[in-house]
Amino acid sequence: MLSNILMWNKIGRIIMLLSKRLDINPKRALDIFYLSEINKRLHDPSTLLYTFGDRYIVDDIILEIQNSGKTKYPT
Repeated sequence: MLSNILMWNKIGRIIMLLSKRLDINPKRALDIFYLSEINKRLHDPSTLLYTFGDRYIVDDIILEIQNSGKTKYPT
């Protein structure tokens, strides 16, 4: 598992990439990230998701949004 500071840095990079990909402000990207199942998986050491690249994780979040019908994400 990553140390706290490395995980925080990774999450920050993911949020900024998500913000750019969806053309939304970083605050909204932060909300989307923290509501996602990907966030839970990222913090679960058994999934090893933290070893994957930031862009891969952002793609997973976008797929989750598309598959959820956007109902649980803020507008």
